Amino acid sequence: MGYGGEIKNSGLVTKASNDGGIDGIIKEDVLGLGRIHIQAKRYKLESTVGREEIQKFVGALAVAQSNKGVFITTSYYSKGAIDYVNSLNGSTTIVLIDGEKLAEYIYDFGLGMQVEQTIEIKKLDADFWDSMKDENL
Repeated sequence: MGYGGEIKNSGLVTKASNDGGIDGIIKEDVLGLGRIHIQAKRYKLESTVGREEIQKFVGALAVAQSNKGVFITTSYYSKGAIDYVNSLNGSTTIVLIDGEKLAEYIYDFGLGMQVEQTIEIKKLDADFWDSMKDENL
């Protein structure tokens, strides 16, 4: 998605257990002043991420002295979770990515994919040809 750009070690995955509610960190700039914290939950499709999980993540962001986070799940969010994020009013910014949106991003950014076929379709440029007619008069 372009975060981190050319910054060396711009992404960090935290340890699997006792991570303080943060699964990863992305540096937004060379100095590391801007950081986005990530929480990821791999749930079954019929499971939901509720408000409580989001509140825990907001608490983890506060401990990390951050106000930007992305919460990713393979399932979906409850209405309470979505309403809670919308109620934060900019004090903390949380982006929620559900399973459907995650699949779209994977496809759009080609993560783990190879281009199988490219098709080029050409259309006659009428303006180009019309300008040549005028020059020969």
